[in-house]
Amino acid sequence: MAQTDTAERILDAAEALFAERGFAETSLRMITSRADVNLAAVNYYFGSKNVLIQAVFARFLDPLAERLTTLLDQLDADAALPTHTQPTQQELMALLFGVIMRGRLKERHNLQIFMRLLGIAYAQRQKHLQRHLEAVFGELFERCQRLLVETVPELPLYELYWRMNFMMGSIIFTMSDLQTLNDISEARYHRGATVEETMERLLPFLVAGLKAPL
Repeated sequence: MAQTDTAERILDAAEALFAERGFAETSLRMITSRADVNLAAVNYYFGSKNVLIQAVFARFLDPLAERLTTLLDQLDADAALPTHTQPTQQELMALLFGVIMRGRLKERHNLQIFMRLLGIAYAQRQKHLQRHLEAVFGELFERCQRLLVETVPELPLYELYWRMNFMMGSIIFTMSDLQTLNDISEARYHRGATVEETMERLLPFLVAGLKAPL
């Protein structure tokens, strides 16, 4: 088996176990057992558990960042046109959601795992991961925040910070176990929802929270 296949097996095992158990509760021995590799392979490809955690996130975030950068560059180009009009909050959020829905996150399983990992990272305060994400993606996050600031110029940055966290909490809770929410909905109301339908339903809720009066 090629080396890249071995690394992918380690990442697959780590991703699944981190989502099931959490970062602190998952040992390298558990990961090597599920991936059917030895500890030397983990050390060779990743060097440490922290780097492995960062690599798990990178598999989701690298292609997402590439698509998001393309979108933001296009918005900047459009802004230079004489006929440009500022996108509304809902239009902007719809564009950002569209980026999330393309590529690896499109499948419900992948989206659910990614959102679970985000929630665990918040709960377990993985400071090394926070520093890594800020170093790699910080400028991109700042570009997104500036766009949101332009749509709600009346909001102090401190207030926007909290509202963005409320928005992230809603997204993570809803998407991290969408299957359970669907099971309940189907049992009670005989109707479920796809990922796309759920995001379409979530979008106006988030926008209403973003522009709620002070």
